[in-house]
Amino acid sequence: MTQTLDTPTQTPEQRAHRWFTGFEEALRARDVARAAGMFATTSFWRDLVSFSWNITTVENPGGVADLLTATLEHTGPSAFAVEEPPEEADGVTTAWFTFETAVGRGRGLVRLVEEDGETLAWTLLTTLSELKGHEEPRGPARPMGAEHGANKERRTWLERREQEEADLGIGVQPYVLVIGGGQGGIALGARLRQLGVPALVVDKHPRPGDQWRGRYKSLCLHDPVWYDHLPYLKFPDNWPVFSPKDKIGDWLESYVTVMEVPYWGSTTATSATFDEEKGEWTVEVEREGKPLTLRPKQVVLATGMSGKPNIPAIPGQDVFRGDQQHSSAHPGPDAYAGKKVVVIGSNNSAFDICGALWEHDVDVTMVQRSSTHIVKSDSLMEIGLGALYSEQALAAGVTTEKADLIFASLPYRILHEFQIPLYEQMKQKDADFYDRLEKAGFWLDWGEDGSGLFMKYLRRGSGYYIDVGAAELVADGRVKLAHGQVVRLTEDAVVLDDGTELPADLVVYATGYGSMNGWAADLISQEVADRVGKVWGLGSDTTKDPGPWEGEQRNMWKPTRQEALWFHGGNLHQSRHYSLYLALQLKARYEGIPTPVHGLPEVHHTG
Repeated sequence: MTQTLDTPTQTPEQRAHRWFTGFEEALRARDVARAAGMFATTSFWRDLVSFSWNITTVENPGGVADLLTATLEHTGPSAFAVEEPPEEADGVTTAWFTFETAVGRGRGLVRLVEEDGETLAWTLLTTLSELKGHEEPRGPARPMGAEHGANKERRTWLERREQEEADLGIGVQPYVLVIGGGQGGIALGARLRQLGVPALVVDKHPRPGDQWRGRYKSLCLHDPVWYDHLPYLKFPDNWPVFSPKDKIGDWLESYVTVMEVPYWGSTTATSATFDEEKGEWTVEVEREGKPLTLRPKQVVLATGMSGKPNIPAIPGQDVFRGDQQHSSAHPGPDAYAGKKVVVIGSNNSAFDICGALWEHDVDVTMVQRSSTHIVKSDSLMEIGLGALYSEQALAAGVTTEKADLIFASLPYRILHEFQIPLYEQMKQKDADFYDRLEKAGFWLDWGEDGSGLFMKYLRRGSGYYIDVGAAELVADGRVKLAHGQVVRLTEDAVVLDDGTELPADLVVYATGYGSMNGWAADLISQEVADRVGKVWGLGSDTTKDPGPWEGEQRNMWKPTRQEALWFHGGNLHQSRHYSLYLALQLKARYEGIPTPVHGLPEVHHTG
């Protein structure tokens, strides 16, 4: 008689513990083949600085082997520990963990699957969270603030701050110069301040937050509050779900004050050159109209993910008698009541501007040149973001920091597979809305693979609108809709390629922005801009995101082909999350910690 013994089913805790025990044993033994063999045939390892001193994703056991071969010896990973009870769903075990490297501490998330009877990693996220010996002074390590005792040389907090401000840029050079003082530059400035890196944030506007105050008056954030916190200081619990632009401007200004971010307003960087022998930049600036030379070691362009405004060159612009504005310079609708306005474009800014103009009794026409993806704001909050960024998520223990890591743990190569079902739900939920839009003649799309808004954002940074009401105006004809390319302007009209003439007193070019390396061309040189290459996009080989596949956002938050030049920006979520990893890279260089970069990408596109 043959007796069959059933193998006891492992619990998620046992499965995760065994995997990490084996993985650490392989790493300690420097057995790259064994460690790589612990990954599934199709698998992904995304590393945020901890192993690679880069932001990079490798794929499959072969990519893991390449990463470990290049980094394992100097990284010295150890002390892998499961941080909280792992969970299992649909055959996938998910486990949070902590670990250490030779120079830092990190946190990560792994998803384990069964393949041929083995427990293997499907996705692995590793992130550097702090540098040993250079931890932020937080919690139990917070500064005393007061100096107790008697001291004739005592200086107050205010005196020290005033001296610091007087010396900065004159007697004391910043190690890092951050050019651009919007949410990205401010978030990075706060991180660097906490890490003790001498830094300076400069911006052409007089006050922090003016980047928002100066936009069209109806502008509000389209992302909900839970998605938009800055580092260290979260919005209060009674902050509105969608922040008006001027409220955000005031918050940024107060944030700079509270976080003691070294910040110069009314300051324009006019030129920059890098001395390779000295490892130093020479940056010419004008501060309140006066020239000044700064000599930082590192320069960060924090001018947002959007580069220079795209203003199309159209015949007849010189003869048009009305006003012409790029959307970034549009002041709002007040001066145009009773007039005719043509808005060229059909994405976020175009819709916002059209909606505000209609509310002020303007005869407004939107010119749609290509299809647009639209998703209703409440549907995006409920279906697209609710599991990670909402009151419900917080109640379930998903903090902002945990949500950021969960989102970061999904490799871009397969992220669309997770997004497609969500947008299918939205399409069904709002089917009547989409039917009315299409009957009005609006060209809709859902992304080239049906993956919706966020993949469009990551791939090209354009081509979508989060509907907060203006799409209804197009659907019912209150905002007129025209299609085609603009071929010329006359004295009083916009002419399309089919011969249609649209009378206009104002033309608004809601035509988007170029790549961020356009700022590098203006500030430094075209040669440096080309050396760095295109900024933003994944190489998905979809519209406006040419291949080959790169796997990460081009040139964002990581080393570039130009030594000591960095790019930082994106939405508030990205500015918050990735500012940590950029700050740690800059801190390591400031402290002289070796930072051998693995996987610095080739440049395939120059603009």
